[in-house]
Amino acid sequence: MSEMRLYDTQGNRLYLNADERAAFLDAARQRPARDRTLCETLHYTGCRPSELIEITPARVDLAGDTIAIRSLKKRKDVSGEIKVVFRTVPVPSDYLDTLNTAHGIREVQRSPKRAGEPIWPITRVQVWRIVKDVMIEAGIPDAPQRSPKGLRHGYGINAVVKGIPLHMLQKWLGHAQLTTTTIYADAVGKEEQDIASKMWG
Repeated sequence: MSEMRLYDTQGNRLYLNADERAAFLDAARQRPARDRTLCETLHYTGCRPSELIEITPARVDLAGDTIAIRSLKKRKDVSGEIKVVFRTVPVPSDYLDTLNTAHGIREVQRSPKRAGEPIWPITRVQVWRIVKDVMIEAGIPDAPQRSPKGLRHGYGINAVVKGIPLHMLQKWLGHAQLTTTTIYADAVGKEEQDIASKMWG
C-alpha cells in the first residue's frame, strides 16, 4: 500500500486549501441539482467517489444530521473474513435540506426498495469528471490538488485547522489506523499558521 502524502515528490500540494474549497462550493452551487449535491456531499463528508456512489437515501439521517458511509477499504475480522464497516459522518443541516429537496430523500425513505437505491446512480469516472469540471469552473489551477482526492485531503486539513481531534477525523474519514490520519497534522503554509494562531489566543 502506498504511503499517504499531502505533497508529491516535486513538492506540489495535493489538497485543496480553504479558498479553493470555498470556490469549489460556489461553483458547485451554480450546477444542476445532481451535480451540486454530489459535490457538496464530497465536500461535507470527505468520502471517496467510490463511497459516494453507494450512498442511498436509507443512509441519510435527516433528523440526526448525519450520513452513513460504507468504508470500501478492505478490512478483516479476527477470523480473517472481510467485514463490512460503516462510519457515520455529521453534516450541516442546510446541506441536508438541499439534498432532501433535490432528491426527495424523506419521501423515498418511505419505500424500502427505493430507499436502498443509490442517490447518484453513476460511475466513479463520471464523479471524477463532474468534480474536475466544477474545479475548472471554480478557477482551481491545473495542479495535482485539482481532483476528488484533493477535495478529500482538503476536508482532512480543514478539520485539523478547525481543531477537530484526530481520533474523530479518523472515524469520519474511515481510516483503519490513526497513523494514516496524522498526516493532516503536518499541514503547512497558511493552514499551519491558522493552527499556530490558536496558541496565541
